[in-house]
Amino acid sequence: MRTKVGIIGGGPSGLLLSQLLHLKGIDNIVLEKHSREYVLGRIRAGVLEHGFAELMREAQCGERMDREGEIHEGFFVSHDGIKDRMDLSKYSDGNSVIVYGQTEITKDLYDARDKMGGKVVHGALDVKPYDLTSDAPYITYRQGDDLYRVDCQYVIGADGFHGVSRKSIPKDVLKEYEKVYPFGWLGVLSKTKPVSPELIYAKHDRGFALCSMRSQILSRYYIQVPLTDTTDDWPDEEFWAELKRRLPEDVGANLETGPSIEKSIAPLRSFVAEPMRYGNMFLAGDAAHIVPPTGARGLNSAGSDIYYLYHALVDHYENGDDTGLETYSEKALARVWKAQRFSWWLTSLLHSFPEGIEYDRRLQDIDLEYLFTSDSAQASLAENYVGLPY
Repeated sequence: MRTKVGIIGGGPSGLLLSQLLHLKGIDNIVLEKHSREYVLGRIRAGVLEHGFAELMREAQCGERMDREGEIHEGFFVSHDGIKDRMDLSKYSDGNSVIVYGQTEITKDLYDARDKMGGKVVHGALDVKPYDLTSDAPYITYRQGDDLYRVDCQYVIGADGFHGVSRKSIPKDVLKEYEKVYPFGWLGVLSKTKPVSPELIYAKHDRGFALCSMRSQILSRYYIQVPLTDTTDDWPDEEFWAELKRRLPEDVGANLETGPSIEKSIAPLRSFVAEPMRYGNMFLAGDAAHIVPPTGARGLNSAGSDIYYLYHALVDHYENGDDTGLETYSEKALARVWKAQRFSWWLTSLLHSFPEGIEYDRRLQDIDLEYLFTSDSAQASLAENYVGLPY
């Protein structure tokens, strides 16, 4: 088969780009190795920058998001038994974020692709791109015993950290930067009323905690745990007890508990691959960069990649202008590294580090004190949290 843009990866990044390009009449196909049910079963972050939300609306996929999403104009940081509120609206010219689960975003994108007759191939195994530095790259994949070939003009690698796209770039071209954190996040999803109308980021000597939500009847909670822990080490009752210990007393007293729907432990890492373009292949999202979930930059950073790619491809096909394609890696990485800095800073500020010394802990305390006594510091945090301009 033949298309203009071959997209490897059927997560929200690949689907969003596919939808946006289709609306502009740019033919494309999405190849995803997993089933749709598997993709929709992945539980991920749900805090959307205002820029990502605008991109969903432009893709004609924002109706349910705007109807059901929770608009948050701030969040809380708890420490030393108290809560300080970060007023996002005040410090970012009236901007806010939308709490709307990534699973719901993916559902909306799938529905839109179905309605438009979008080409999404599930169960595409052994995907491999070829001739990436030529004017005629192509992708092969297998379904059962049958081998298929997709001839295209551009390849988009949106297949995640473990995907084939980044691995297709020669080692003497690719440079990777990585920081692995000495802890993970144990996350629990439960059918319970959220303990707070806005997110609570909790700094505690026992470790970090986060009170989040998916809706008014579905809560998502996290606690920092050692990398050696497994979910078997954390029965529901022990998770709830530990979460309460890390929250202010008044919050813990109002915490509604219940059976976990989903429970998992995610290790934390910061990762960037450079460049994000190799010949006529362009990396996007987790294929090129990973951030700790602190501050919810992961999906939003992927969204900025898609914004740049979408506009670059439209300029190419509609105006014959390749400037956006030629500068994609540079533009995308400039914003990616700012998101990396913000996630690293917020992670360093709020977590307990096993090898940390008293000097480091004292600096955390001073940093928090400075944050909530400085309008400039709060403005910087708010600007990054609601999303830097594209």
